[in-house]
Amino acid sequence: MQDPSPWICQFADLVPQNGPVLDLACGSGRHSRFFLDRGHQVTAIDRDVEAIDPRDGLEIMPCDLEDGSPWPLDQRRFAAVVVVNYLYRPLLPLLVRAVAPGGLLLYDTFAVGNEAFGRPSNRAFLLRPDELPAAVEGKLAVLDYFHGRIETPKPAMRQQICARRD
Repeated sequence: MQDPSPWICQFADLVPQNGPVLDLACGSGRHSRFFLDRGHQVTAIDRDVEAIDPRDGLEIMPCDLEDGSPWPLDQRRFAAVVVVNYLYRPLLPLLVRAVAPGGLLLYDTFAVGNEAFGRPSNRAFLLRPDELPAAVEGKLAVLDYFHGRIETPKPAMRQQICARRD
Protein backbone atom coordinates (compact mmCIF):
# COMPACT_ATOMS: atom_id res chain seq x y z
CA MET A 1 0.00 0.00 0.00
CA GLN A 2 1.41 3.37 -1.04
CA ASP A 3 1.91 6.16 1.47
CA PRO A 4 0.17 9.48 0.90
CA SER A 5 2.04 12.12 -1.07
CA PRO A 6 4.47 14.06 1.17
CA TRP A 7 3.11 17.27 -0.40
CA ILE A 8 -0.42 16.43 0.69
CA CYS A 9 0.73 15.44 4.19
CA GLN A 10 2.68 18.69 4.54
CA PHE A 11 -0.51 20.77 4.27
CA ALA A 12 -3.11 18.42 5.78
CA ASP A 13 -3.23 20.38 9.05
CA LEU A 14 -4.41 23.45 7.12
CA VAL A 15 -7.57 21.70 5.89
CA PRO A 16 -10.52 22.99 7.94
CA GLN A 17 -11.23 20.47 10.68
CA ASN A 18 -13.98 17.96 9.88
CA GLY A 19 -14.59 19.58 6.49
CA PRO A 20 -15.42 17.37 3.51
CA VAL A 21 -12.56 16.34 1.23
CA LEU A 22 -12.65 15.47 -2.47
CA ASP A 23 -10.07 12.89 -3.59
CA LEU A 24 -10.16 13.20 -7.39
CA ALA A 25 -8.81 10.36 -9.54
CA CYS A 26 -8.30 8.58 -6.25
CA GLY A 27 -6.80 5.33 -7.53
CA SER A 28 -6.61 2.87 -4.63
CA GLY A 29 -7.74 5.56 -2.17
CA ARG A 30 -4.51 6.27 -0.27
CA HIS A 31 -5.43 9.94 0.21
CA SER A 32 -9.04 9.05 0.99
CA ARG A 33 -7.86 6.79 3.82
CA PHE A 34 -5.43 9.46 5.02
CA PHE A 35 -8.17 12.10 5.35
CA LEU A 36 -10.74 9.65 6.76
CA ASP A 37 -8.24 8.81 9.50
CA ARG A 38 -8.01 12.56 10.22
CA GLY A 39 -11.78 12.79 10.79
CA HIS A 40 -12.94 14.10 7.41
CA GLN A 41 -15.82 12.90 5.26
CA VAL A 42 -14.33 11.98 1.87
CA THR A 43 -15.74 11.77 -1.63
CA ALA A 44 -13.51 9.54 -3.76
CA ILE A 45 -13.91 9.70 -7.53
CA ASP A 46 -12.25 7.51 -10.14
CA ARG A 47 -13.12 5.69 -13.33
CA ASP A 48 -12.34 2.37 -11.62
CA VAL A 49 -13.21 2.22 -7.91
CA GLU A 50 -12.77 -1.54 -7.43
CA ALA A 51 -9.55 -1.05 -5.42
CA ILE A 52 -11.21 1.21 -2.83
CA ASP A 53 -12.39 -0.39 0.39
CA PRO A 54 -15.72 1.02 1.61
CA ARG A 55 -15.55 2.72 5.01
CA ASP A 56 -17.77 4.89 7.14
CA GLY A 57 -17.50 8.49 6.00
CA LEU A 58 -16.42 7.53 2.47
CA GLU A 59 -18.57 8.27 -0.56
CA ILE A 60 -17.26 6.27 -3.51
CA MET A 61 -18.24 7.71 -6.87
CA PRO A 62 -17.38 5.79 -10.05
CA CYS A 63 -17.05 8.32 -12.84
CA ASP A 64 -15.08 8.70 -16.05
CA LEU A 65 -14.05 12.33 -15.76
CA GLU A 66 -12.91 12.51 -19.37
CA ASP A 67 -15.88 11.08 -21.30
CA GLY A 68 -17.76 14.35 -21.70
CA SER A 69 -20.31 13.65 -18.96
CA PRO A 70 -21.40 16.59 -16.81
CA TRP A 71 -19.37 17.37 -13.70
CA PRO A 72 -20.83 14.94 -11.13
CA LEU A 73 -20.46 17.22 -8.12
CA ASP A 74 -22.58 20.10 -9.40
CA GLN A 75 -22.37 22.90 -6.82
CA ARG A 76 -20.74 20.92 -3.97
CA ARG A 77 -17.84 22.59 -2.15
CA PHE A 78 -15.01 20.95 -0.22
CA ALA A 79 -12.63 21.87 2.57
CA ALA A 80 -9.93 20.28 0.42
CA VAL A 81 -9.74 19.21 -3.20
CA VAL A 82 -6.91 16.70 -3.49
CA VAL A 83 -5.41 15.64 -6.84
CA VAL A 84 -2.29 13.50 -7.15
CA ASN A 85 -0.74 12.02 -10.30
CA TYR A 86 -3.60 13.12 -12.55
CA LEU A 87 -4.11 15.86 -15.10
CA TYR A 88 -7.10 16.58 -17.28
CA ARG A 89 -6.93 20.28 -18.02
CA PRO A 90 -10.65 20.85 -18.71
CA LEU A 91 -11.32 20.01 -15.04
CA LEU A 92 -9.02 22.67 -13.58
CA PRO A 93 -11.67 25.45 -13.43
CA LEU A 94 -14.19 23.03 -11.88
CA LEU A 95 -11.68 21.93 -9.24
CA VAL A 96 -10.89 25.52 -8.32
CA ARG A 97 -14.62 26.28 -8.07
CA ALA A 98 -15.15 23.22 -5.82
CA VAL A 99 -12.91 24.68 -3.08
CA ALA A 100 -15.06 26.02 -0.23
CA PRO A 101 -14.30 29.33 1.53
CA GLY A 102 -11.29 28.67 3.76
CA GLY A 103 -10.62 25.43 1.87
CA LEU A 104 -7.55 24.25 -0.01
CA LEU A 105 -6.62 22.98 -3.43
CA LEU A 106 -3.82 20.44 -2.93
CA TYR A 107 -2.45 19.37 -6.29
CA ASP A 108 0.65 17.23 -6.95
CA THR A 109 1.39 15.80 -10.38
CA PHE A 110 3.96 15.42 -13.11
CA ALA A 111 5.48 18.31 -15.03
CA VAL A 112 7.23 18.93 -18.31
CA GLY A 113 10.68 17.39 -18.09
CA ASN A 114 9.38 14.13 -16.67
CA GLU A 115 10.04 12.58 -20.08
CA ALA A 116 13.65 12.10 -18.94
CA PHE A 117 12.48 9.81 -16.13
CA GLY A 118 9.87 7.68 -17.89
CA ARG A 119 6.09 7.77 -17.71
CA PRO A 120 4.14 9.86 -18.08
CA SER A 121 6.03 11.33 -20.99
CA ASN A 122 3.14 12.58 -23.11
CA ARG A 123 3.02 16.38 -22.78
CA ALA A 124 -0.78 16.21 -22.59
CA PHE A 125 -0.30 14.78 -19.08
CA LEU A 126 2.54 17.06 -17.96
CA LEU A 127 2.03 20.48 -16.44
CA ARG A 128 3.81 23.42 -18.05
CA PRO A 129 5.81 25.80 -15.82
CA ASP A 130 3.47 27.89 -13.63
CA GLU A 131 0.36 26.22 -15.04
CA LEU A 132 -1.17 25.56 -11.62
CA PRO A 133 -0.61 29.10 -10.30
CA ALA A 134 -2.17 30.42 -13.51
CA ALA A 135 -5.21 28.15 -12.98
CA VAL A 136 -5.90 29.62 -9.53
CA GLU A 137 -4.92 33.24 -10.24
CA GLY A 138 -7.55 35.68 -8.97
CA LYS A 139 -9.54 32.88 -7.32
CA LEU A 140 -7.31 31.21 -4.73
CA ALA A 141 -4.32 32.48 -2.78
CA VAL A 142 -1.17 30.44 -3.37
CA LEU A 143 0.28 29.36 -0.02
CA ASP A 144 3.08 27.27 -1.52
CA TYR A 145 4.18 26.17 -4.97
CA PHE A 146 6.89 23.91 -6.34
CA HIS A 147 8.00 23.05 -9.86
CA GLY A 148 11.10 20.94 -10.23
CA ARG A 149 12.87 17.66 -9.77
CA ILE A 150 12.15 15.40 -6.83
CA GLU A 151 14.17 12.32 -5.86
CA THR A 152 11.71 10.29 -3.77
CA PRO A 153 9.89 8.01 -4.08
CA LYS A 154 11.66 8.04 -7.48
CA PRO A 155 13.21 10.79 -9.59
CA ALA A 156 10.59 12.83 -11.43
CA MET A 157 9.64 16.34 -12.46
CA ARG A 158 6.68 17.52 -10.39
CA GLN A 159 4.45 20.54 -10.03
CA GLN A 160 2.70 21.05 -6.71
CA ILE A 161 0.46 23.72 -5.27
CA CYS A 162 -1.31 24.48 -2.04
CA ALA A 163 -3.83 27.29 -2.57
CA ARG A 164 -6.64 28.59 -0.33
CA ARG A 165 -9.93 30.30 -1.00
CA ASP A 166 -10.30 33.29 1.33
